[in-house]
Amino acid sequence: MAERHVTIGWPEGLHARPASVFVRAATAVGVPVTISKPGGNPVNAASMLALLGLGAEGGDEVVLASDADGADAALDRLAKLVGEGLDELPPA
Repeated sequence: MAERHVTIGWPEGLHARPASVFVRAATAVGVPVTISKPGGNPVNAASMLALLGLGAEGGDEVVLASDADGADAALDRLAKLVGEGLDELPPA
């Protein structure tokens, strides 16, 4: 399983607009991805309700994971998005 540990770059964390950006990006990468806090239960990264349920704040560490083909490239893109607090998924 491929994993990326990343610190959330959005000051407001994964709430409201950043959560929406992240869910769209997680769907767009084309592979199933989970997100969790370290030691927590992973949830579907493409689910807005599951993501909001994490309560992830700015500066918190999260773990992105996937065991699908193409997971490394997808996780790299999502990690860059989250870590830098971007408004859209970086190009492949």
